[in-house]
Amino acid sequence: MNIQEAKEEIIRTVRAYLAKDEDGSYLIPRERQRPVLLMGAPGIGKTAVMRQIAEELGISLVSYTITHHTRQSAIGLPVVSEKRYGGKRCSVTEYTMSEIVASVYEQIERSKIAEGILFLDEINCVSETLAPTMLQFLQYKRFGTHEVPAGYVIVTAGNPPEYNKSVRDFDIVTLDRVRRLDVREDFPVWKKYALRQGIHGAVLSYLEIKKDRFYSVRAAAGGTRFVTARGWEDLSDSLKVYERLGLSVEREFAASFLQDPEIAEDFSIYYELYRKYRTQYRIPELLRGERPENTGQLKEAPFDEKLSLIGLLVSALGQEFQRWALELSVQRELFEILKTVRDMLSRGELREGSNAERKAGSTAPELRGQCIYLKDWLEATLRAQRAQLKEREEAQLLGREEAQRERGLLLRLQELCGEMLRERRADYSFLKQRFAISEEERRAREQETDRHLTNVFRFLAETFGEQQELVLFLSELDAGYYSLRFVQETGNEAYYRYNRILLLKDRREELKEEVMRLL
Repeated sequence: MNIQEAKEEIIRTVRAYLAKDEDGSYLIPRERQRPVLLMGAPGIGKTAVMRQIAEELGISLVSYTITHHTRQSAIGLPVVSEKRYGGKRCSVTEYTMSEIVASVYEQIERSKIAEGILFLDEINCVSETLAPTMLQFLQYKRFGTHEVPAGYVIVTAGNPPEYNKSVRDFDIVTLDRVRRLDVREDFPVWKKYALRQGIHGAVLSYLEIKKDRFYSVRAAAGGTRFVTARGWEDLSDSLKVYERLGLSVEREFAASFLQDPEIAEDFSIYYELYRKYRTQYRIPELLRGERPENTGQLKEAPFDEKLSLIGLLVSALGQEFQRWALELSVQRELFEILKTVRDMLSRGELREGSNAERKAGSTAPELRGQCIYLKDWLEATLRAQRAQLKEREEAQLLGREEAQRERGLLLRLQELCGEMLRERRADYSFLKQRFAISEEERRAREQETDRHLTNVFRFLAETFGEQQELVLFLSELDAGYYSLRFVQETGNEAYYRYNRILLLKDRREELKEEVMRLL
């Protein structure tokens, strides 16, 4: 199965393992809850997918690489204690709590969430001294004498022996205690993830042209040459920052992420072409609906060049779609806060204005149970949101998108508090006015993005006609999380029009083929 299918199966497994009956007992007894074993090549996203699962299910994640542990850190250190057996005092050996089990309890304390996933990576690379302990752990969910808290599902991961010399093959006894899921690399599945994560357009375009370079492991005279999904993502992150800071990207840059000289060199050459196309075809002008003179030669250009241009357009639009989604989510959160203010004012729990007599540096006013001033309430809400964000970040409960939204909301609340202070206004009508202005600005940017998308459709249709280039562009939009969401929520007319045209065209081709077969 691919990593997306494995993710969906693990989600189903976690839900089944955590399901309880009317008496609060697990429907599947803990001793029958087999740990999941994800077996697959390194760098295909096993660790990343665990974070996604925990985020989607609203549970915690405690992650460890088991090869970093010795027997002592896994099961705890021995301590001597006194016991009485048969009327005699005896010295016995006990063990301190395992570092891994202790981390689970600490996560429960930090997050205030009792359910989660304990993820142990590289489980089939444990040392010889730790191997018997792992068998006990897989069967009884305990390290030494200390059990993993109820409510935590155990997921493990390992690499096949061809990828890791330290691998110890599991025997039948061990394999009979786990649910094994074999995972393979899959570029189309990774591409959906990459589009949502904002992977650099050069990486996506290159891999679209040369899909066989997405994942590669081969033996060579100087050692194993390999390229993984993790390598492409890390390359993308650094590439975006280098471009933002105006740093030069040398040919050796790619080789530090892609451990295959041939692929690294090939990507470096492509990246130089990608930058050339970005300058040559003036992407910002195309988005605005302008037609640079040199676009006329595109129809006869090699297919790789056309694909690169489509990648550049998708990447530029993708940044706008992502910004639109973030602004919309922040604005919706802010709208909910304004509704709360309105309701509290109507109930007499808030009064407009500010408490000028409150001493600087005093504790935040209580948010309920008494009538307080609007400005004080807003400042208290800002402090509470900031504290909550810090707690959730420390407990590792926030995904990248959610963290961006929360920080965006904090910034807007901070701006509102500052505007109230500068304008000496602390009334609901002022808040509504500021919200209306920001919403008008957001809608203007939304309409601009809509125009840019329409302009790209027009450019592709006029340049290439209703051919494969337009089909590829539509396919990229359909595969992207933010692009599809933008179209669904705003309703871009050009998208629906060209979709209908191409669907009818496909249907006509199918009918022609049917007729030809009958003849």
